[in-house]
Amino acid sequence: MGGDLAEIRSWVGELGAVQGRFLHRFSRSEPRESALAYMRGLIAPLQRKNGWTLAEEAGHASPDRIHRLLNRIEWDADEVLDDVREYVVEQLGDPGAVLIVDDTGFLKKGTSSAGVQRQYSGTAGRTENCQIGVFLAYAAPLGRTLIDRRLYLPASWTDDRARCRRAGVHDEVGFATKVAMAKAMVRRAITDKIPFRWVTADAGYGYSKGWRSELEQADVFHVMATTRHDTVVTRWAIDHPASELFPGLPRQKWKRRSCGQGAHGPRVYDWARVEVRPWHRPDRRHWVIARRSVARPQELSYYIAYCPADTTLDELIQVAGSSWAIEECFQTAKQECGLNDYQVRRYPGWHRHITLAMAAHACLTVLRARQLDAGKAETDPPSSSTSALPRSDA
Repeated sequence: MGGDLAEIRSWVGELGAVQGRFLHRFSRSEPRESALAYMRGLIAPLQRKNGWTLAEEAGHASPDRIHRLLNRIEWDADEVLDDVREYVVEQLGDPGAVLIVDDTGFLKKGTSSAGVQRQYSGTAGRTENCQIGVFLAYAAPLGRTLIDRRLYLPASWTDDRARCRRAGVHDEVGFATKVAMAKAMVRRAITDKIPFRWVTADAGYGYSKGWRSELEQADVFHVMATTRHDTVVTRWAIDHPASELFPGLPRQKWKRRSCGQGAHGPRVYDWARVEVRPWHRPDRRHWVIARRSVARPQELSYYIAYCPADTTLDELIQVAGSSWAIEECFQTAKQECGLNDYQVRRYPGWHRHITLAMAAHACLTVLRARQLDAGKAETDPPSSSTSALPRSDA
């Protein structure tokens, strides 16, 4: 019990530190206090997280203050997100980090919530009445968390400006594909000088040759999943199907490797790569990578990579495998930080709730990184370096 109390105190203290970074974004004390109370409620062990339960957790007589925070008081969720991202970089930043793009669905009833319609949700694995959020995750050795977000607005919404206005969507917000949203988030990360080395995404984003070309022009290294129908340039053909590069490949070209831990242990596959686009700068390479199921060899997945010439297959495999990190972020943010527990319907309210949930998730990620670091320090043997020895003149 004492340990639990200490852990709760550390959560509360770190949440206060995160909130302190964006206090200046609010002009009055009420929203400052409500934002902290809201984040505390999101990580509290509540069976349901809605306006009433979060208000009760905060000691409020009604959910009015919570509703004002999300729907009526003026504050810019993008500015708060800037502060949260700065916190993540300060605590977890690493030049070898991976930026990961993916989307997740939020099941909804009715037709009033911004962006809602019957559409495919990868979360549900089927077509549902839902909202879709496109996210950018930051995966570094110390931890992984979400650092950007956009609510996808289908054309059925952006073509109906009256409906958009009722949901708080300004007229200047037009239709954007999910890939366009992904591009914008990665561009913003580059502009903000977020330290990273790689970008990765699943085939829903990675199939875009235009985006891959844009990343290459900016010399951004990437490993992007794609479809078997994607075509590449080889020595023999301009539009060579990626899937036709691997049949007949010598057995020794395939390497059995784990691309990371999954829910049931290491995710082990057979991997191979073939170089493509041979006419380019000598210090860069383009590869098509195939991932083959060990149990079902007929099942293959494909990736397109742009990277330094000395990049090993093992490193490319680890980057490809890191795409699972964003799924872990979605799972923990939904289970522990209330990412999908919201009752807001308006476009600004969605971004406000999601931003505060992301701040809470970043906070827990940083605390866990510190705990792991402390545990490692306790088990590491004493350093034998000369810097650890007492000085002779002490």
